[in-house]
Amino acid sequence: MAGPAWETPDAFLQLDDFATLATVTPREGVSRDIRGIFDEPYFNTQIGEYEADAAQPRLTCKASDVADLSAKDGVEIDGRSYLLVTGPQADGTGFAVLILAAVD
Repeated sequence: MAGPAWETPDAFLQLDDFATLATVTPREGVSRDIRGIFDEPYFNTQIGEYEADAAQPRLTCKASDVADLSAKDGVEIDGRSYLLVTGPQADGTGFAVLILAAVD
């Protein structure tokens, strides 16, 4: 008996539902398209009298699609360029999170 669709990364990452197409470019490899869910939460922190506003863009995707990526590899989403801050952070369920930094 098959589990719910969210237990299968491919079923969860359908482009007509939540996912978007992203292009990943390993420094030592060839660019390729993957599917993932893009999120860019906004943070406001205060240190003493100073406030800092920041966004932390991230892409949740299938772990096997990004296993060869590492920090500073390129990612393009909706025409915007990013670099990976760290390697993929696998969560043990078949998904991984890519923490991104925008390239100006």
